[in-house]
Amino acid sequence: MIYLDNAATSWPKPESVYRAMDEFLRTSGGNPGRGGHSMAVAASRMVEDVRLAMARFINAPDKDRVIFTFNCTDSLNLGLKGLLRPGDHVITSSLEHNSVVRPLRKLEQQGVRVAWLSPHPEHGFVAPEDIEKAITSQTRLIVITHASNVNGVIQPIEAYGRLARRHNLLFMVDAAQTAGRYVLDIEKQNIDLLACSGHKGLLGPPGVGVLYIGERVDLDTLREGGTGSHSELEEQPVELPNKFECGTANTVGIVGLGAGLEFICREGTDKILAHEQELAARLLEGLARIKGVTVYGAKQPADQAPIVSLTIGSSGPGEVGTILDQAFDIKVRTGLHCAPAAHKTMGTFPRGTVRLSPGYFNTSAEIDVTLQAIEKIARMGDLEKHPAGIQTKKA
Repeated sequence: MIYLDNAATSWPKPESVYRAMDEFLRTSGGNPGRGGHSMAVAASRMVEDVRLAMARFINAPDKDRVIFTFNCTDSLNLGLKGLLRPGDHVITSSLEHNSVVRPLRKLEQQGVRVAWLSPHPEHGFVAPEDIEKAITSQTRLIVITHASNVNGVIQPIEAYGRLARRHNLLFMVDAAQTAGRYVLDIEKQNIDLLACSGHKGLLGPPGVGVLYIGERVDLDTLREGGTGSHSELEEQPVELPNKFECGTANTVGIVGLGAGLEFICREGTDKILAHEQELAARLLEGLARIKGVTVYGAKQPADQAPIVSLTIGSSGPGEVGTILDQAFDIKVRTGLHCAPAAHKTMGTFPRGTVRLSPGYFNTSAEIDVTLQAIEKIARMGDLEKHPAGIQTKKA
């Protein structure tokens, strides 16, 4: 089996992640902050250790501003809905995932105005000068994905951050596809809100995400409840992180995220990214030689994350994905990837693309096998006319 869907969730995880989660549940599975007994204290200590590790990983000056959430979507919802009010103006791109698009669409219905900027056709990212032109007296926030989950094109967030700070605007980054691979530096990149997914490049389990909330940001809560602190109050505590971490935490997931961070720091983000980019470049080079394959991405491989989107002639992406899965045991993502706006921008709506996203544990040999499989599928032409052209493993 070849797994090439790491943009959806990384797999496999490092062995240390499995071991850390198993050991926690067996030996320290108390409820953090909910009692003074040894297991609760141990669980609290583990959560705070991971919080500190995450703060150091993104160069955040205050660990208590690192908030653990359910996932990156939860982080983005908290950041957007906790900040924006009717009359506010937001600048974003047409490459965003639905985890940004849908909250903003709802906020538009409540009186928030949104400027949706298209990437430059030549280089694939939103030009900083276009963002500057879109700023109005009501603009409060710039929110941008660091890398598109559809074509992988990297956006110049450091330039956006400088621009936001110069105009006294808040800057929010969706780092779902880049955290764990690319350098994220709160201070250097002038990031006020950073949303991360724990189960992708950070190599943790599903069900845990991160939102960094900068000192210039005052967010309202989306939910209230027990925090294990100030239990005498009927109002939500105001200090961080308790203000936003109510209810029982996904402690085992946070522990797994911590183990993923340890693995990344031990291996080095440079080494991880270099390997994944090498695999993506190998894919791109091979795909360029296959007749009928169209690839969507940056002009230069170095300008995109290890995500490769393609179509094969007139064949539907879903059909291609099914054959890759059932005939070749290759796991990829097909369709719109929860980002229809990006596909409309690329011209691949409504059918979408086939997305291949190699990870740190993939090999060059697996890429070569995948290229051979895609070449066989491309030779068939329109798959709708040849439904039985390749026998599946299940046949």
